[in-house]
Amino acid sequence: MNFESILFETDEDRPVTKPELPDFFIDLNLDQIVEAVVKDKEEYDLKSFFWHPLKRISAIEYRHDVMRELEKQELTLVVEAFAKRMRTMRDYIMRSNRLSYYLQKQRWFLDAVDVYCEAVGSLYSDLSAAELKSQGFLAFREYLKDYAYSETFNSLKDKTQRLRDDIAAVDYCIHIKGKYFTVRRRESEIDYGADVEETFARFNQGNVKDYLTTFSEPIEMNGIEESILSAVARLYPEVFNSLDEYCEQHIGFLDETIATFDREVQFYISYLTLINSVKSSELTFCYPEVVDTSKEISQSECFDLALAIKLMSEQRPVVCNDYYLEGKERIFVVSGPNQGGKTTFARSFGQSHYLASLGCPVPGKEAKLFLFDRLFTHFEQEENVEDLRSKLEDDLTRIHGILDEATSRSIIIANEVLTSTTLNDAIFLGEKVMESLSRIDLICIWVTFIEELVSYSDKAVSMVSIVDPEDPSIRTYKVRRRSPLGLSYATALAEKYGLTYDSLRERIK
Repeated sequence: MNFESILFETDEDRPVTKPELPDFFIDLNLDQIVEAVVKDKEEYDLKSFFWHPLKRISAIEYRHDVMRELEKQELTLVVEAFAKRMRTMRDYIMRSNRLSYYLQKQRWFLDAVDVYCEAVGSLYSDLSAAELKSQGFLAFREYLKDYAYSETFNSLKDKTQRLRDDIAAVDYCIHIKGKYFTVRRRESEIDYGADVEETFARFNQGNVKDYLTTFSEPIEMNGIEESILSAVARLYPEVFNSLDEYCEQHIGFLDETIATFDREVQFYISYLTLINSVKSSELTFCYPEVVDTSKEISQSECFDLALAIKLMSEQRPVVCNDYYLEGKERIFVVSGPNQGGKTTFARSFGQSHYLASLGCPVPGKEAKLFLFDRLFTHFEQEENVEDLRSKLEDDLTRIHGILDEATSRSIIIANEVLTSTTLNDAIFLGEKVMESLSRIDLICIWVTFIEELVSYSDKAVSMVSIVDPEDPSIRTYKVRRRSPLGLSYATALAEKYGLTYDSLRERIK
């Protein structure tokens, strides 16, 4: 069983070049989700992993299995213990690199290797006792077994321990006279420590206030300490010569595969940590069924994860929604009152599909999602006075560019397009766009005020943000599959605030 990576099933799943922030991230608030995921994990540089969606269902299922494995607290504790030791190792290496005195640098390096050997040994021991099922962890355990029993690793471990023992056996005395000192090997001097303790033991009066103060010591040695250590090195040349040779021979001691595992496994740990902080009796996550042929998709109790993170800190409720496409249905036309949750619904749709492409659990109780080749968003942008284009021209240019690049396996999320023109022109242009979407046969969610769009294609489905039936001015933030509201909402609002024709005439009188 060959081990490639805990994150990528095969090399073809890896990005060819370092990924960059996708164009649609900010529109869908995915940047906020990733920021929350990688918080306090900056040392691992995890963001680029979240910028690279997978293109194979098998690669996604590979991550699902690893993620499910790490839901077991016992395994997570094992991985976190390993990560803690590896952080200590890196800290020692950084200290060694920052220091100027070569003997001190070498000792920090030796301690770093010792921590690394302990980390590898403990991880293999713990994984050997664990019941593993995922292909990723089973393959890694086999790799770790081969490495732990290899001549290279055992030689490194033995040399490290032997050298630490030799250094611990170094014994010396310092004789200070005035401003001069002498360093020599310790001989058979009497240790008066026990006699001093026994003499002062009679003055012990039980538990008393401790007036001892601990002074902070800088990592860097001062000149006197360096001089003393240099003298000790001359007294024990065989030990310090061995240390010098050791540091030269083992500069590349860190196994690249193990170091990569240490970083990549944090992708899972950090994401699980976030969703565990969001989970509740009302908000759930699931492993979606990801498909790349059928476009019959569905999701129950989905929600905007970025919004949930924000509302959770404010102790405010999160609204969940359901949706599905069946048969030849491809396009959601989402209409309804302003501030009714339409854009949030569209964002949750996009977030779930993207997170599914990363092999992550998605918000909701159950989900069947489509594995796209590309994801496009068209959200309103502020006019740029420098490009001399009107808002409408900019909208049409962007839509044209998206439709040129999209394929039948793409997903488009459009929010409030064609709002800068008259209703008649918006209907005319919207019909042309709808024809292109239907012809390409892609999945689309279109948030719009043009309710007529749903009648321009038999692939379109109407979704409406619902208001309180007893008081239409109150938003429920629920988006349901139903016929457009038409003017009923506007009429209800006008009646509530006395703005109907009859009401205005009565007030004028």
